[in-house]
Amino acid sequence: MVTAVLAVLAVAAIVFCYTFPLERYLPAAIVTARQVDELIRFMSATGSALYIFVAGYLVYFAIAFRAKASDAPDAIGVQIHDNRKLEFWWTVIPLLFVLVLSIVSVRIWYEILLEPENGLVVEAIGHQFYFSFRYPQINGEVTDEMHVPLNVPVTLNLTSADVIHGFWVPAMRLKNDTVPGLVTTIRFTPRLAGRYPIICTQFCGVEHSEMDKQVLVIEDKASFDRWYKGWQQKNARVSNALPGASGQAISLQGGDAAAGKALFSQKCTACHKLAPFNQTLVGPGLEAVLHDPAHPDLVNGKAANPADVASILENGYTGSMGAMPSASSNGLSPQDIANLVAFLNTLK
Repeated sequence: MVTAVLAVLAVAAIVFCYTFPLERYLPAAIVTARQVDELIRFMSATGSALYIFVAGYLVYFAIAFRAKASDAPDAIGVQIHDNRKLEFWWTVIPLLFVLVLSIVSVRIWYEILLEPENGLVVEAIGHQFYFSFRYPQINGEVTDEMHVPLNVPVTLNLTSADVIHGFWVPAMRLKNDTVPGLVTTIRFTPRLAGRYPIICTQFCGVEHSEMDKQVLVIEDKASFDRWYKGWQQKNARVSNALPGASGQAISLQGGDAAAGKALFSQKCTACHKLAPFNQTLVGPGLEAVLHDPAHPDLVNGKAANPADVASILENGYTGSMGAMPSASSNGLSPQDIANLVAFLNTLK
């Protein structure tokens, strides 16, 4: 009778988890959000059913096998050992559950990784206590809202200017940390227009709780284009604009190799080793990068020479090998870049 009651409650919990109108309360703003929702429903349904049986039997056993007033003070309850059938099933059932959960999780994770790379590239930079955003052909930083067009694939590169932050949009169901000196990437395709809160999930200082005021705006292409053009005009003369492709090259005269070595250990070792090219950490090894004839071209396809290395350090780059943060993201001055190039030039 107890098992029958628990089974009915478990089925009711499963039906509730799969029929609950989740998107009514938490919209699925991007394509892969619905796949994540299916995983949440599966985990909620199976976890609820398991909890009902475990907790239900605990309550039943506590009542059915409780000590009676007529029992002797030193009475010992029924002793049951080596029930092999029971041990078999309580091993097999959780094992099957974990296997199914792993398969479902990996399939969804794989779909997220396969999101298209072409489309709009945006850089989000964590600060104490706000996020700023950089867009191609918009000078400087956008500091109020993050706008993306509907149905256009987006590559979002995340980094931090100071401490670790967490970039989370609940309606996307995706979250990544922003780490100083490191670039992490989220790829997604917006599917539902609206305004969705951006929340920092890492305690980043005394005003961390204020980092829930900005929003992700998903809008039609025409509205995005108007917003985009407005920021181009607004930031046309911003002094901290990223140099364009035809911008003036950084002077490498006076670069200090010793200062560059210290800077490399602070800014670059999270992604690069001082090792041969094929010894990858996040990016390739940089040993003899400017002197090894066998060293492949840089990530932008250009030859490994001081000027092109300085250009990548200054402007950043996103390609098949990953994303290289810009000087602004990494907090590098022109002199820092000159020092780093001078140090790399000593690696022979």
